[in-house]
Order: sequence, then structure tokens, then C-alpha cells
Amino acid sequence: MAIEGIVRTFFAAFASGAGCQERLDGLREAFLPEAVIVRTCGGVPAVHGVDDFIGPRAELLSSGVLTEFREWELAGRTDVFGDVAQHFCSYAKAGVRRGVAFSGRGMKTLQFVRVDAGWRISALAWDDERDGLVIGAN
Repeated sequence: MAIEGIVRTFFAAFASGAGCQERLDGLREAFLPEAVIVRTCGGVPAVHGVDDFIGPRAELLSSGVLTEFREWELAGRTDVFGDVAQHFCSYAKAGVRRGVAFSGRGMKTLQFVRVDAGWRISALAWDDERDGLVIGAN
């Protein structure tokens, strides 16, 4: 799986509706089993393993609490050196949670390593816009 394909798989996985579980299963395959996932978003960083990250999102995306949801990349850059790579990108998200529409933007960094089976995500971290933190203002 090429890096660009993994990035597309990553963002496509976060969409409510038909095929949600299949997309999340595909996402699981894109990670190294030992990958580290970190959400910052202005608080104490929340650190997850792959299953701890995907499980709650599968429940949220398939439970009906979150509808019409999707995430997508706005712009990004990939740097590769030998068997390591990184993809740094801006992204947007929108959906309806418990009947209330919402949207947001943020930045994500995906770290990759090349293994016998191809490229895999070894780490992921993100932060979202909030009061005092806006993409392009820093």
C-alpha cells in the first residue's frame, strides 16, 4: 500500500453510513499493531493503541449518535527518506451529533515505516482549531 493510498484510507474510514465497519477494518490494516496515536486538542494528550483508537470510533460512527459525518484532507505534504516517511496535513470534518450540525478543522501528522508488507502507520498525532489556535495564524 503506497503512502498516498494509506492517507486516503485513513480519512475515508471516518465516515458514518454504509460500509463503516469495512472502512475501519481497512484502517486497522494500515497501522503497525504497536502504533501510537495521540490526540492533543488543547488538553492533556490522550494516548491510544490501535484498537483503543478504532473501537470507540466504530461505535460512534455506527450507533446513530453521529450521522452525516466525514473527515477529509485539505492539503498535505509527504516526506520520505529510505524506510521512514511522514505526512503532515490540514483536514476538515463535519457531521451531525445528536441532531446538531458541527464542523471543524485541524492538523494531523502521520508517521510511516516500510515493512515487508509495504508502508504502515507507526504513529499519528493531531490537534484541532480552537480559540487562540487557527490554521495559518501561527
